[in-house]
Amino acid sequence: MSHLEDIVDSLENKISRVLHKLELLKQANLKLKEELEASKRERENQKLHIASWEEKYEALKMANSILGSDDNKRETKLKINALIRDIDHCIAQLSD
Repeated sequence: MSHLEDIVDSLENKISRVLHKLELLKQANLKLKEELEASKRERENQKLHIASWEEKYEALKMANSILGSDDNKRETKLKINALIRDIDHCIAQLSD
């Protein structure tokens, strides 16, 4: 009977170690999930920041073209034409 008790004790110890490892893994998993969420938030913030700088860059390019810079003149003309079309469309809607 002693041999059977030893086997049961051994199994209990192993199960206890496995449960402890499981708990440690759950905690590590939770920590990794939190880090992932923080990274996702940081990535979104960086995307917004980049978009803001791209907008500023485009505005600066247009301003330079309007001020007489030869770079990006074609793009500026296209943008102005698009704005004029939008204004014409708005006027047409208002007159209807």
